[in-house]
Amino acid sequence: MAIAKRLAMKRRDLIRGVGSLALLGVSPNFAQVLDLNDAINKAGRQRMLSQRAAKAYLATGQGLLGERSREVLGTSIALFDRQLAELKAYAPTPEIRDTYTLLESAWSDYRAVLAGRAPSREGAPALIALDSKVLTLAHKGTVQLEQLSGRPVGRLVNVAGRQRMLSQRVAKFYLALAWKAEVPNAATEIDKARAEFVQALDLLHNAPEATASIRRELELARNQWVFYESAIAQRGVDTAMPERCSNVFLSSENILTVMDKVTGLYAQAIG
Repeated sequence: MAIAKRLAMKRRDLIRGVGSLALLGVSPNFAQVLDLNDAINKAGRQRMLSQRAAKAYLATGQGLLGERSREVLGTSIALFDRQLAELKAYAPTPEIRDTYTLLESAWSDYRAVLAGRAPSREGAPALIALDSKVLTLAHKGTVQLEQLSGRPVGRLVNVAGRQRMLSQRVAKFYLALAWKAEVPNAATEIDKARAEFVQALDLLHNAPEATASIRRELELARNQWVFYESAIAQRGVDTAMPERCSNVFLSSENILTVMDKVTGLYAQAIG
């Protein structure tokens, strides 16, 4: 009961976080890739968007949060489209350009399902198989750009950006379980992503390159993660499942907002 009350009290702040992240899709600051750190940031954001779109698809299929889940799906698709064009145009080596050509093809298949079909429980396993292909290629592009950087901050931008993806991946698999979709290893994937997120928080906080501003944001992320964990830990309990799923969805958006800011701060810290 105490957890449910805390969740209700936090809902307003979480919804505000969702709204602030949605602005990423329309901000004029995202018109082009500015430099290599910015490329790593945006490449990493593509990983996140692959998972966020699937999360929103699953939430929409379950009728969660009404227009909000549909808005998240739409803005995720639009931002992926936009950044994919930017990254492909920026690609500084033939190998990286080849990766983004492959990603463009995988994204086309995934996008066709996201935007062209009504979400269904039966379609969820195939959708998640498609998002996995997109995630793999988006990650490959991010690592290639990080290696090209050859500087410690490039890795930190990559790791911080990956936290965004993990926040969405946890929620995606949670919603798949809640919908009783036949998605293999969903519970295992949740636990794996949770462990990786906590470990990476420590790495980012202890990095010599972390500024006071970055550490403040990371403490906020850590506090939000505790709240998120409380919601996630209740999986498998059927009572008030729609409300619990909505709380997980909104918590993941709030974590994402903070980690997106942290990633941007790292990208700017050593430009």
